[in-house]
Amino acid sequence: MVPVTPDRCSFSDPHTMSWPASVGLRWLKAARPGFLAVTLVATVLGLSVAWACGSPVEWRTAVAAVVLALLTHAAVNLHNDWGDAAVGSDALNTGRIAPFTGGSRAVQDGVFSPEQLHQAVKVLATVVIGGGVLLSALAGPGLLAVGLAGLTLGWAYSQPRVALMSRGWGEPAVAMGWWLVVVGADYVQRHAFSAIAAIAGVSPALLIAAVLWIAQFPDAEADRSAGKHTLVVRLGEVRAALVYALIVLAAHAWLALWWWADWLPTAAWWAAGSLPLSLAAATLLRRHARAPERLRAAIVLTLLAALMHGGLLTAAFVRVATLR
Repeated sequence: MVPVTPDRCSFSDPHTMSWPASVGLRWLKAARPGFLAVTLVATVLGLSVAWACGSPVEWRTAVAAVVLALLTHAAVNLHNDWGDAAVGSDALNTGRIAPFTGGSRAVQDGVFSPEQLHQAVKVLATVVIGGGVLLSALAGPGLLAVGLAGLTLGWAYSQPRVALMSRGWGEPAVAMGWWLVVVGADYVQRHAFSAIAAIAGVSPALLIAAVLWIAQFPDAEADRSAGKHTLVVRLGEVRAALVYALIVLAAHAWLALWWWADWLPTAAWWAAGSLPLSLAAATLLRRHARAPERLRAAIVLTLLAALMHGGLLTAAFVRVATLR
């Protein structure tokens, strides 16, 4: 028998060991900062649309829009972890592909309790609502409608009594939410709603929805067991993989249509550079739809496609603004 000595014995929880020691960094990890990048890109896209259309950059309100959008996304992520803990899907999830699916596992790893997550969401929501009211006083009352719609979608997505995520409405809600980010950021600078921002926001929103769509494949078994009937669960793996391909193709077709109609900048075709990534992800998903443990590369490609598309579309609008 191997003698038990102090240097051979550890009382650390093997799950919590992967979390930072700092409480602040633990909250940051629970908010899933890697996914906040899509919100940053969507917000900057909206700001760049207004700039390209002749609205001067108001740095104070622009920075405020970015900060509030990121805080809103962080609150939605924490709220989602709380909601998934309530329905039990994350606790059942043994097939997750970290860190892309299955939530942060802050509750399951014993880092935070559901009540702590709920309180953090309330604090962030209070900050966002207060900041949104102040920002709308500078930008215009239309921003209140955008902010209220976005917060309602984020709340309804995970709130167990509404649970859009469990009723097949979660994916459209995600697309609508990120479309609102683009429209709202444009409004902050323009002080009015814009058809161009509404058009420009559609393709990035669809590609962001595709990130959620493909991330649901590794989680499908746990979701099904917990009664969380996402569209991937409802459709089944094969049909859901086909719908994924239709989503990413629709996003790029939308870009091409409005570029051809001359509603988007000449350089907007740059954003089509994300198409090969989306097609590669669609091919991998079709091949491994019933083996979700092999979808890490497809998920990464989907996330990169969303970021690249939004970034290149932003660059096209910035080019217009700087050439004026």
